[in-house]
Amino acid sequence: MTDALKRLSEEGVAIWLDDLSRKRITSGNLAELIDQQHVVGVTTNPTIFQKAISQGDGYDQQVSDLAARKVTVEEAIRMITTADVRDAADILRPVYDATDGQDGRVSIEVDPRLAHNTRSTVAEAKQLAWLVDRPNTLIKIPATEAGIPAIAEVIGLGISVNVTLIFSLERYRKVMDAYLTGLEKAKERGLDLSQIRSVASFFVSRVDTEIDKRLNDIGTDEAKALLGKSAVANARLAYQAYEEVFSSDRWNALESAGARKQRPLWASTGVKDPAYKDTLYVVDLVAPNTVNTMPEATLFAVEDHGEIAGDAVTGTYEQARAVLDAVEALGIAYDDVVQVLEDEGVEKFEASWNDLLKSTQAELERLAPSEG
Repeated sequence: MTDALKRLSEEGVAIWLDDLSRKRITSGNLAELIDQQHVVGVTTNPTIFQKAISQGDGYDQQVSDLAARKVTVEEAIRMITTADVRDAADILRPVYDATDGQDGRVSIEVDPRLAHNTRSTVAEAKQLAWLVDRPNTLIKIPATEAGIPAIAEVIGLGISVNVTLIFSLERYRKVMDAYLTGLEKAKERGLDLSQIRSVASFFVSRVDTEIDKRLNDIGTDEAKALLGKSAVANARLAYQAYEEVFSSDRWNALESAGARKQRPLWASTGVKDPAYKDTLYVVDLVAPNTVNTMPEATLFAVEDHGEIAGDAVTGTYEQARAVLDAVEALGIAYDDVVQVLEDEGVEKFEASWNDLLKSTQAELERLAPSEG
């Protein structure tokens, strides 16, 4: 059997795992995925942590200690999640060292309830970076309107950032602009630009979910012919934008000062529609200097039967634009789709965070020591 994951890595795609739990860390599973499946990074989000903490007893000892200290539920969550991220970062440290800081990264998200507050997001990012205290951490900041200036400010402080919840091409350009602005601020402060890294998480599968729903509502043959094509087209056009920005004079000036490119990261790459091949959002988005963060099921699907045929993105831009134009021509407004997806994305993470608060509070109460 050909090693599809190895081939993917050789094509310039960094394989990151879109999952983390204490059990993964303590069982040796994460180390095994790094060793056997070419995994070179980890991403987390509120949903992943809510799922991890609510299952099993892996967190009981720490929660018991936190309960004995009578900490707030918010502090408990921060202590629990940053402990996992710190331990995962230590496991990935050899990868970080071997790739000169390019990979071996672990991402942790700011409180999603702050998504529309610039100042609070910056403060939270600084606190998380201090708490985890590992050079191979990325702080995740959502690409909301309030998130854009926060990204520039945090990068300007020398903190590496994973920009998340990007759906629209216009917003992606603003994200790249914020990265360059942040690097310019960091340069003015005399910081070492080579130590600042960033990825831009461009969400994939949810674009098909939303547009396909609207295409099915239209129901014509013309509409059905476009099913399952929008997400890949959108991501490919994002890569075109990346190529443009990171070949500009503005970028070249920063690169000559030591800056590193902000890589596009394909997120939400688990296929939602069983009618599509389960490796779709990996094999159709192979491109140099990208990251693909996969849920475990997608990772193993690619390993088992993924067909990696080289760069699948460069040179496809005209075709990709034609797909989105055809969708728009049917009356499906792109701007409305991406706004709906951003709003839903923030709401889902807020809901997961609230579930996390509730389940952690219940665990604190269950494991609280009896008085006396």
